[in-house]
Amino acid sequence: MTVPQIAELQAPAAWGTVDFISDLHLTADEPATFTAWQHYLESTPADAVFILGDLFEVWVGDDVVSASASTALSFEDCCMQVLARVGGRLALYFMHGNRDFLVGQRLMDLCHATLLQDPTVLHFANQRFLLSHGDALCLADTEYLQFRQQVRSTAWQAPFLAKPLAERQSIARALRAQSEARKQSGQTYADVDTSAAKLWLTAAGANTLIHGHTHQPREHALGDKQHRVVLSDWDAAATPPRAEVLRLTQTGLQRLPLAVER
Repeated sequence: MTVPQIAELQAPAAWGTVDFISDLHLTADEPATFTAWQHYLESTPADAVFILGDLFEVWVGDDVVSASASTALSFEDCCMQVLARVGGRLALYFMHGNRDFLVGQRLMDLCHATLLQDPTVLHFANQRFLLSHGDALCLADTEYLQFRQQVRSTAWQAPFLAKPLAERQSIARALRAQSEARKQSGQTYADVDTSAAKLWLTAAGANTLIHGHTHQPREHALGDKQHRVVLSDWDAAATPPRAEVLRLTQTGLQRLPLAVER
């Protein structure tokens, strides 16, 4: 496979703690996860938070956020307000996932956040960490990768975003229903391809890949001192609840299973 262009981000010397989260799939239908996420963001001691994709269950364009302060707040407005408060006190970064690839610069500006290219190398504590959502590395999922290539193109996005908001939301609901049906049928999703992950790491000059997407949180030794660290998805209503943060400090990486009120 061809290695995509890799962006570089140098952590400021003042950063002591960096958090990574992904795959929260925020939706109005699951308020417990929203509450856990809000509480985490408003209380984290991190100097920077990296959201590595699929923060939202679906995002059909930044115009879902109300332009007028007099408009009744939607769920998306509530999410934006949380992000804006947090983005005002710490460095906030967002990377597209397979569910929210239509997040645009307008939302980033409203939230004081920075949109990250996938993949990006983070320089922190004299180490290089390769960050990705992870979906582009699931090479065995050929049907999804064809869909990904299509919907990430300007030729697809421009006419889609030109559709009325209600029509886009209807299309998104139909796609979500198809995804749920696939999940209920027991179909499994492809995991990250080891050879591809090693190729990306070598090209990036990094030993550690941090990603989400697969919902299979664990560490994988890839050989040659390379490894990948998979972020957890979030579901505060599950038994037991899932709401895990990966925290990076000068001493290394640590998983933090957050306490969730139920």
